[in-house]
Amino acid sequence: MNVIRLSFILLPVAALAGQMLVNESAFTANADGSGPAGWTIWSARAETAPRCYVDPLHWRGKPGSLAVNGAGNTAAHGGWRREVPGVDPGAWYRFTAYYRTDGVEHESLQVLARVDWNDAKGKRTGKPDYVYRAHREGEWTKLTAEAPAPPKASAAVLELFLSNSPQGTVWWDDISFERIDAPVARPVIVASVNLRPQSTKSAAASVKRFIETIEKSAPAKTDVILLPEGITVIGTGKQYVDVAETIPGPTTMALGEVARKRNTYIVAGIYEREAHVVYNTSVLIDRNGNVTGKYRKVYLPSGEVEGGLTPGNSYPVFETDFGTVGMMICYDVFFPDPARALVNRGAEIVLMPIWGGDLTLGKARAIENRVFLATSGYDYPTQVMDPDGEVLALAAKDGEVAVTTIDLNKRQWQALLGDMRARRAKEYRVDVPVPAPGLK
Repeated sequence: MNVIRLSFILLPVAALAGQMLVNESAFTANADGSGPAGWTIWSARAETAPRCYVDPLHWRGKPGSLAVNGAGNTAAHGGWRREVPGVDPGAWYRFTAYYRTDGVEHESLQVLARVDWNDAKGKRTGKPDYVYRAHREGEWTKLTAEAPAPPKASAAVLELFLSNSPQGTVWWDDISFERIDAPVARPVIVASVNLRPQSTKSAAASVKRFIETIEKSAPAKTDVILLPEGITVIGTGKQYVDVAETIPGPTTMALGEVARKRNTYIVAGIYEREAHVVYNTSVLIDRNGNVTGKYRKVYLPSGEVEGGLTPGNSYPVFETDFGTVGMMICYDVFFPDPARALVNRGAEIVLMPIWGGDLTLGKARAIENRVFLATSGYDYPTQVMDPDGEVLALAAKDGEVAVTTIDLNKRQWQALLGDMRARRAKEYRVDVPVPAPGLK
């Protein structure tokens, strides 16, 4: 009898997932010229109010969109709002909106969508959730955000704004807000190897030592194994260019065989030769043993430049079966832009082969970008760090492996500021020029 009663209680709750609370397009103005029913116009002050109107000429699916124009006002900030009742505290919701722009210089900053939350008295509860995930679909861009309603929330407030774009216009269309199932954990097993081969005399012998350590110390089940920088030069007594090889090449073939047998991804730093050019490169090998990505070190210290290396010029990210991966190498950690670029492009974990460096700056890179950071080094800790800068696993001794399971779906929440992954993404000042060093 108790089992039947329990099922009867749970069914209505489960059925709420997929409940559509808002699904609007084909906007039309009221007879008095005001906005559509349910929508209001907001700005902090009359002096900063943008021009808001229903535009019958610009639309995505059916005629009529919600337009916001900067009205020649640099301080203009605001736009359309809609309060949605019927929200349950702790339940998860998905907000979707499409926009297109004209005259907007920096969309990531000046086009703003977010979900605020009100309690039963109409007062804010919790913190607003910023929408930063974007996908281009022709002339329109789709924005989505998934978030739980805070404690005491009874209504969501959908906000569609334009900010500080005096000559810009944004059109909003196809707005939806629905209840969804809470996301499940997305566990990823990360293993980082601490090893410094000695007197190996050859790249192949050094690489063999790393493979032997993986076989001896890494658990049978991993999602990604991280090795240090320059595994083909460490312990050999040779120069960078002496051990440089093509990609694919002998080292990636050897590591690929390990990856295939263990059904894991492997990341390692090697020296890559392409014609006469030599790079300090980090390779990503997939579970089938194939090279699925590579990153050429952008920031080279003077010793590497003097040793004949050429810097890379991009920050690529790579899709794996467990999430989006970015790579940095050693000296990159001294500068804020590599990690920032990777996370802005969607990296959920940064894997960094490293020789030696500043641990404080490594911690800063994780915290400021709200990203997991795994490192494998010689004169730098071999560890896995979370977005709060806390060490989750550490391999302190030579031959050890730092192993931990991270959850890439973990919400990056701070009580005073809210979801920091989303806020950092929306609040980066990409519009402010950074002068070259030494120029006044």
